[in-house]
Amino acid sequence: MEVLPLVFTSGWASGINAYAVVLLLGLFGATGVSDEVPESLQRPEVLIAAGALFLCEAVADKIPYVDSAWDSVHTLIRPAAGAWVGALLAGQSGSLPDVAAGLVGGSSALASHAVKAGTRMAVNTSPEPFSNVIVSLAEDLGVAGIVTFAMFNPEAAAVIAGVLLLTGLTVLFFLASRIRRFLRRRAQRREERRLAAGTGPPPPP
Repeated sequence: MEVLPLVFTSGWASGINAYAVVLLLGLFGATGVSDEVPESLQRPEVLIAAGALFLCEAVADKIPYVDSAWDSVHTLIRPAAGAWVGALLAGQSGSLPDVAAGLVGGSSALASHAVKAGTRMAVNTSPEPFSNVIVSLAEDLGVAGIVTFAMFNPEAAAVIAGVLLLTGLTVLFFLASRIRRFLRRRAQRREERRLAAGTGPPPPP
Protein backbone atom coordinates (compact mmCIF):
# COMPACT_ATOMS: atom_id res chain seq x y z
CA MET A 1 0.00 0.00 0.00
CA GLU A 2 3.04 2.27 -0.14
CA VAL A 3 1.98 3.83 -3.42
CA LEU A 4 -1.57 4.65 -2.25
CA PRO A 5 -0.82 8.22 -1.08
CA LEU A 6 0.78 9.05 -4.43
CA VAL A 7 -2.16 7.50 -6.29
CA PHE A 8 -4.64 9.57 -4.28
CA THR A 9 -2.66 12.79 -4.69
CA SER A 10 -2.17 12.31 -8.43
CA GLY A 11 -5.88 11.54 -8.76
CA TRP A 12 -6.86 14.71 -6.91
CA ALA A 13 -4.49 16.74 -9.08
CA SER A 14 -5.76 15.04 -12.27
CA GLY A 15 -9.27 16.25 -11.50
CA ILE A 16 -7.95 19.80 -11.67
CA ASN A 17 -5.40 19.56 -14.48
CA ALA A 18 -4.75 16.05 -15.80
CA TYR A 19 -2.29 17.20 -18.46
CA ALA A 20 -0.11 18.94 -15.89
CA VAL A 21 -0.01 15.75 -13.79
CA VAL A 22 1.05 13.56 -16.72
CA LEU A 23 3.63 16.13 -17.81
CA LEU A 24 5.10 16.60 -14.32
CA LEU A 25 5.26 12.91 -13.50
CA GLY A 26 6.81 12.14 -16.87
CA LEU A 27 9.45 14.82 -16.42
CA PHE A 28 10.24 13.67 -12.88
CA GLY A 29 10.75 10.16 -14.16
CA ALA A 30 12.73 11.15 -17.26
CA THR A 31 15.10 13.35 -15.27
CA GLY A 32 15.66 10.75 -12.55
CA VAL A 33 13.94 12.69 -9.79
CA SER A 34 11.79 9.66 -8.95
CA ASP A 35 11.94 5.94 -9.64
CA GLU A 36 8.20 5.59 -8.95
CA VAL A 37 7.20 6.92 -12.38
CA PRO A 38 6.48 4.21 -14.99
CA GLU A 39 8.27 4.26 -18.33
CA SER A 40 5.04 4.82 -20.27
CA LEU A 41 4.68 8.29 -18.74
CA GLN A 42 8.25 9.18 -19.67
CA ARG A 43 7.93 8.50 -23.40
CA PRO A 44 8.70 11.57 -25.57
CA GLU A 45 5.39 11.42 -27.44
CA VAL A 46 3.48 11.35 -24.15
CA LEU A 47 5.42 14.33 -22.80
CA ILE A 48 4.93 16.30 -26.03
CA ALA A 49 1.19 15.60 -26.15
CA ALA A 50 0.74 16.40 -22.46
CA GLY A 51 2.73 19.63 -22.85
CA ALA A 52 0.70 20.78 -25.86
CA LEU A 53 -2.62 20.00 -24.16
CA PHE A 54 -1.44 21.66 -20.97
CA LEU A 55 -0.78 24.87 -22.93
CA CYS A 56 -4.28 24.68 -24.44
CA GLU A 57 -5.79 24.25 -21.00
CA ALA A 58 -3.67 27.07 -19.58
CA VAL A 59 -5.33 29.44 -22.07
CA ALA A 60 -8.90 28.07 -22.07
CA ASP A 61 -8.95 27.83 -18.28
CA LYS A 62 -8.55 31.59 -17.87
CA ILE A 63 -11.37 32.77 -20.17
CA PRO A 64 -14.83 33.22 -18.60
CA TYR A 65 -17.39 30.65 -19.81
CA VAL A 66 -14.78 29.01 -22.04
CA ASP A 67 -13.36 27.49 -18.85
CA SER A 68 -16.72 25.94 -17.98
CA ALA A 69 -17.12 24.58 -21.51
CA TRP A 70 -13.62 23.09 -21.23
CA ASP A 71 -14.57 21.55 -17.88
CA SER A 72 -17.67 19.99 -19.43
CA VAL A 73 -15.59 18.35 -22.14
CA HIS A 74 -13.21 16.98 -19.49
CA THR A 75 -15.86 15.49 -17.21
CA LEU A 76 -14.87 12.02 -18.40
CA ILE A 77 -11.28 12.76 -19.40
CA ARG A 78 -9.99 13.87 -15.99
CA PRO A 79 -11.35 10.92 -13.97
CA ALA A 80 -10.15 8.54 -16.69
CA ALA A 81 -6.70 10.13 -16.55
CA GLY A 82 -6.65 9.85 -12.76
CA ALA A 83 -7.57 6.16 -12.98
CA TRP A 84 -4.98 5.54 -15.71
CA VAL A 85 -2.16 7.26 -13.84
CA GLY A 86 -3.12 5.48 -10.62
CA ALA A 87 -3.09 2.08 -12.30
CA LEU A 88 0.29 2.80 -13.89
CA LEU A 89 1.79 3.89 -10.57
CA ALA A 90 0.45 0.76 -8.88
CA GLY A 91 1.82 -1.45 -11.64
CA GLN A 92 5.22 0.19 -11.27
CA SER A 93 5.43 -0.35 -7.52
CA GLY A 94 3.62 -3.70 -7.30
CA SER A 95 2.32 -2.80 -3.82
CA LEU A 96 -1.32 -2.22 -4.80
CA PRO A 97 -3.61 -3.97 -7.32
CA ASP A 98 -4.03 -1.98 -10.54
CA VAL A 99 -7.84 -2.04 -10.35
CA ALA A 100 -7.89 -0.73 -6.78
CA ALA A 101 -5.42 2.03 -7.66
CA GLY A 102 -7.50 2.95 -10.70
CA LEU A 103 -10.61 3.24 -8.55
CA VAL A 104 -8.84 5.43 -6.01
CA GLY A 105 -7.27 7.67 -8.64
CA GLY A 106 -10.43 7.93 -10.72
CA SER A 107 -12.77 8.65 -7.80
CA SER A 108 -10.50 11.30 -6.29
CA ALA A 109 -10.14 12.89 -9.73
CA LEU A 110 -13.91 12.89 -10.22
CA ALA A 111 -14.45 14.56 -6.85
CA SER A 112 -11.84 17.27 -7.43
CA HIS A 113 -13.13 17.83 -10.97
CA ALA A 114 -16.62 18.42 -9.55
CA VAL A 115 -15.17 20.98 -7.14
CA LYS A 116 -13.22 22.71 -9.92
CA ALA A 117 -16.13 22.79 -12.39
CA GLY A 118 -18.61 23.97 -9.76
CA THR A 119 -16.29 26.65 -8.46
CA ARG A 120 -15.75 27.97 -11.99
CA MET A 121 -19.49 28.20 -12.54
CA ALA A 122 -19.72 30.33 -9.41
CA VAL A 123 -16.76 32.48 -10.45
CA ASN A 124 -18.35 33.06 -13.85
CA THR A 125 -21.26 34.86 -12.21
CA SER A 126 -18.81 37.69 -11.53
CA PRO A 127 -18.85 40.38 -14.26
CA GLU A 128 -15.07 40.87 -14.32
CA PRO A 129 -12.61 38.38 -15.90
CA PHE A 130 -9.73 38.76 -13.43
CA SER A 131 -11.12 36.29 -10.89
CA ASN A 132 -10.94 33.53 -13.53
CA VAL A 133 -7.26 34.23 -14.12
CA ILE A 134 -6.48 34.32 -10.39
CA VAL A 135 -8.33 31.07 -9.67
CA SER A 136 -6.73 29.35 -12.66
CA LEU A 137 -3.23 30.40 -11.65
CA ALA A 138 -3.86 29.24 -8.09
CA GLU A 139 -5.01 25.86 -9.39
CA ASP A 140 -1.99 25.48 -11.66
CA LEU A 141 0.45 26.39 -8.89
CA GLY A 142 -1.36 24.17 -6.41
CA VAL A 143 -1.20 21.15 -8.72
CA ALA A 144 2.47 21.74 -9.52
CA GLY A 145 3.37 22.25 -5.86
CA ILE A 146 1.52 19.25 -4.45
CA VAL A 147 2.58 16.81 -7.20
CA THR A 148 6.19 17.91 -6.70
CA PHE A 149 5.86 17.58 -2.93
CA ALA A 150 4.35 14.10 -3.39
CA MET A 151 7.54 12.93 -5.05
CA PHE A 152 9.43 13.47 -1.79
CA ASN A 153 6.75 13.11 0.89
CA PRO A 154 3.71 11.29 -0.53
CA GLU A 155 1.95 10.79 2.82
CA ALA A 156 2.01 14.49 3.73
CA ALA A 157 1.01 15.46 0.19
CA ALA A 158 -1.96 13.07 0.37
CA VAL A 159 -3.08 14.67 3.64
CA ILE A 160 -2.90 18.14 2.06
CA ALA A 161 -4.79 16.94 -1.02
CA GLY A 162 -7.46 15.38 1.20
CA VAL A 163 -7.88 18.58 3.20
CA LEU A 164 -8.13 20.64 0.03
CA LEU A 165 -10.69 18.24 -1.41
CA LEU A 166 -12.89 18.36 1.69
CA THR A 167 -12.55 22.14 1.86
CA GLY A 168 -13.48 22.42 -1.81
CA LEU A 169 -16.56 20.24 -1.38
CA THR A 170 -17.65 22.36 1.60
CA VAL A 171 -17.17 25.60 -0.34
CA LEU A 172 -19.05 24.09 -3.28
CA PHE A 173 -22.02 23.42 -1.01
CA PHE A 174 -22.19 27.08 0.00
CA LEU A 175 -21.76 28.22 -3.64
CA ALA A 176 -24.75 26.20 -4.83
CA SER A 177 -26.95 29.27 -5.32
CA ARG A 178 -24.35 31.01 -7.50
CA ILE A 179 -23.92 27.85 -9.55
CA ARG A 180 -27.68 27.68 -10.17
CA ARG A 181 -27.55 31.33 -11.25
CA PHE A 182 -24.77 30.50 -13.73
CA LEU A 183 -26.75 27.60 -15.17
CA ARG A 184 -29.85 29.78 -15.60
CA ARG A 185 -27.78 32.48 -17.29
CA ARG A 186 -26.19 29.95 -19.64
CA ALA A 187 -29.61 28.52 -20.53
CA GLN A 188 -30.88 32.03 -21.19
CA ARG A 189 -27.96 32.82 -23.49
CA ARG A 190 -28.51 29.58 -25.38
CA GLU A 191 -32.16 30.45 -25.85
CA GLU A 192 -31.30 33.98 -27.03
CA ARG A 193 -28.90 32.56 -29.62
CA ARG A 194 -31.55 30.11 -30.78
CA LEU A 195 -34.12 32.89 -31.22
CA ALA A 196 -31.58 35.10 -33.00
CA ALA A 197 -30.93 32.26 -35.43
CA GLY A 198 -34.64 32.17 -36.23
CA THR A 199 -35.28 28.59 -35.22
CA GLY A 200 -38.76 29.28 -33.94
CA PRO A 201 -40.54 30.47 -30.81
CA PRO A 202 -39.36 29.40 -27.37
CA PRO A 203 -40.82 26.16 -25.98
CA PRO A 204 -43.83 26.47 -23.65
CA PRO A 205 -43.03 26.65 -19.92
